[in-house]
Order: sequence, then C-alpha cells, then structure tokens
Amino acid sequence: MSSDPQPQGMGEVSRLAGVFFEPKKAFADIAARPRWIVPLLLMIVSAIGITTLYNQKGVMRIAAEQQMANNPQIQQLPPDQKAAAYERGMKFGAIIAYLIPVFIPVFYLVMALVLWAIVSGILSAPVRFGQAFAIVTYAQLPGLLMSILIAVLLQFKSPADFNVQNPLMFNPGAFMDPQSSPKFIYSLATSLDLFTFWILLLVATGLKAAGGKKLSFGGALFAVLLPWAVIVLGKAALTGLSG
Repeated sequence: MSSDPQPQGMGEVSRLAGVFFEPKKAFADIAARPRWIVPLLLMIVSAIGITTLYNQKGVMRIAAEQQMANNPQIQQLPPDQKAAAYERGMKFGAIIAYLIPVFIPVFYLVMALVLWAIVSGILSAPVRFGQAFAIVTYAQLPGLLMSILIAVLLQFKSPADFNVQNPLMFNPGAFMDPQSSPKFIYSLATSLDLFTFWILLLVATGLKAAGGKKLSFGGALFAVLLPWAVIVLGKAALTGLSG
C-alpha cells in the first residue's frame, strides 16, 4: 500500500522572490520547512559589502570625525589626546566591522528567541523555535534592497553629506536636523522607518503562518510590535538623557 506523495514545496529562489512578491505563500512554506542558511548568508555578505564600501568611500572616517566634533568632552581634550581618541574610535570601528558575521546570526537568534517566547508562552501558539528563527531570517531580506539603495546613493552623494546612522530618507528623522532637534524626538522619528515596518509585517506574516488557527494575524503583530516598541522607546529615552 503506497502512501500519497508529499508536496514538493517551494525552491529557494522561489522563496526568496516570494518574500517580496508573495509573502503569505512564501512564509507558509518557510513555516512548513524552516530553512535559514541561504538568507542568513545573503544578509552577512550584504552587510560586509556595505561596510567595505563605507571604508572605500571614507564614510566611516568622516562619520567618526563628525561624531568627535559634536562631542564636547572630546573637544575639550588636548590635541594629542584628541588624536589618540580618534585613533581608538577608528580601531574600534574596524573591529566591529570584522565581527559582523558573528553579530548578525546572534541578533537573529535573540530576536527569534524573544518572539518564540511571546507567541508560544504568552499566546500559547504552536510555534517552534526553529520556525521562528527561519521566519526572522527570511524577514530581513528587505535589508538587501536597502543595501543596494545605499550603494547607489553613495555613487552620487558626497561622503561628507552622508548620514551613516540614517542613510535613506524613509523615515521622518531624515527630514530633521539631528543637532537642533530634541534627541528623544529625533531618535523616535528615525525608528519609524518604512523598511523597519516592512520587516515587522513580514515577521508577523510568518508567525501567523506558523501558528495556524491558534494565532491570529493581530496576535502575531502584537508579538512583533511589543519588543520593538520597548526597544525604540528605551533607545529614545537613553538618547534623550545623554543629549
């Protein structure tokens, strides 16, 4: 007695394209077959590529100089100590760049763990950690489009006019003066980013697919927005206090 053939599922290329054009279908397949190697490698390569481009264009050096110029504590230092502080900042930035392949999967793991705890613990949805990690990894793919836009922008914009912390004009903070605006409001405005909302909606779509009938899209969206809101408000509060 032969068993019925199992559905083949989507290929990797179809999945990657589906995240952008058919997210419900793509994340239903991701929830059913939680793989994550390909999108994780793509995001790591993309991050390394942008960091390399920043260094080639001198963006990181200019950003460090601007940050030092806006730091009153550093400006009060004698010239030799100021130069030493600048060198330490550049070395620290280089170390961070080399650690990107480690930071990205760790960040995804932490994010998946938090979401999994909320949907399975608080909302009692049958979502496995492996599903949550695969969903989080695939949901970051709009970052590839962001990297492409940044690379194109750097071909036409002077590095001196480039804002590393907010490179694209897809949030209200891009239209505000970071120096004269209240730090709390500016930090909050930069967090209200189109790409961020896109990623959050993709994660919620994936969690809904993994949770099935026991998890509504509203519940999945709540699970995604809750930790995001805590992080955004906490960051804005710390920035406001430091400013």
